Amino acid sequence: MPKLNLHRRDYMTSLVGNLSTEELKQRLGSDHSAPQHKQPRTPYLTPKAVEKRWQVLNNADAQAQLLDSVTYEQMEHYQKNIENFIGTVKLPVGVAGPLRVNGLFAKGDYHVPLATTEAALVASYNRGSQLITQAGGTSVMLLNEGVTRTPCFAFFDLAQAGQFVAWVVTQYDEFRRIAESTTRYGKLTDISVNIEGNHVYLVFEYLTGDASGQNMVTISTNAVFEYILHHTPIEPESAFLDGNLSGDKKATAQTLRSVRGKKVTAEVHITKELVEKYLHTTPQRMADFTRMTTVGGTLSGSIGINAHYANALAAFYIACGQDAACVAESSVGITRIEVNKAGGLYASVTLPNLMVGTVGGGTSLPSQRASLDIMGLAGSGKSQALAEVCAALCLAGELSIVGAFCAGHFSRAHHKLAR
Repeated sequence: MPKLNLHRRDYMTSLVGNLSTEELKQRLGSDHSAPQHKQPRTPYLTPKAVEKRWQVLNNADAQAQLLDSVTYEQMEHYQKNIENFIGTVKLPVGVAGPLRVNGLFAKGDYHVPLATTEAALVASYNRGSQLITQAGGTSVMLLNEGVTRTPCFAFFDLAQAGQFVAWVVTQYDEFRRIAESTTRYGKLTDISVNIEGNHVYLVFEYLTGDASGQNMVTISTNAVFEYILHHTPIEPESAFLDGNLSGDKKATAQTLRSVRGKKVTAEVHITKELVEKYLHTTPQRMADFTRMTTVGGTLSGSIGINAHYANALAAFYIACGQDAACVAESSVGITRIEVNKAGGLYASVTLPNLMVGTVGGGTSLPSQRASLDIMGLAGSGKSQALAEVCAALCLAGELSIVGAFCAGHFSRAHHKLAR
């Protein structure tokens, strides 16, 4: 510990030790001079606005890369997805598979597109997918669905908070009518109440059809929120549309037992022979590794226990037009790896926060739609199947990375493929 403290002190000294107090103030002080170059005021996507933005940026080489001819021709497709548009970034897309999924909604062999710049990632998921397929596929079940928004209200005291709640519980039918009047697809399925002192949090939970649903539930809940502010007999001292109880774009423990988005579980039984052939290790060693790393995850305060769901989800979400920021919540989950009674391997994953959709958001953009089309999962009626494929992909990645650690191949694979 003393060495660590010395390191921190020495590091800060190396950063600022050669600067005088006045020089440091000058470096870090506020600068109120006018910017030399300003972007056009309009955030909208028009050829004229794009041209003006590049005039300000004044970088022909960057413009040639980001605003290539195909992007220029297709840029009208991005109208509802971005502001201050200047072009597109090209990411390499690989494919993992075939991945055999035996689910309630997804049934068949899937080739899964993954957009990433991390070498060895696609190879790992491809290996896990092939192993699962050779084992007869993974059994996958969608367990629950629901997306929440949580308005909050502050009152003078607990008595007022209680009076407010007493009124709220008489308004559920009206809240449902108002919320569902804003959307063709969303359904308000539950409202729960949380009281913390003189604060009240209302948890609105929705089914959002084939859309991921964040915007849908925000608009619907805002309509109810405005109704509450205009009709409540107990006026709050302050109120906000979301009180940070929903778990939106952050890891939370509450959804391990409930749901945000789609809750899915997947499992597979693999013979000892297949484990040795594909992963070059044994079921027992993989089970031992999982037990020890579960303790390590607990010591680190991890919410859920898994090896690297985030790798699969980030690459999958980007390729398929999902909200990549939702990886923060979607990567919460539990992996179990055990030796089954036949001496083979049992592995399962449970992901309670898969925020995925097959309509809306970025799913209609040309490249992202193409990725969904590869799996046959674009458009209405496919979101539950997409969630099951996503869980199966995470299972493939868990098997592959745990096998790599147990066989001593993890570093070697990255050295070989990344250098």
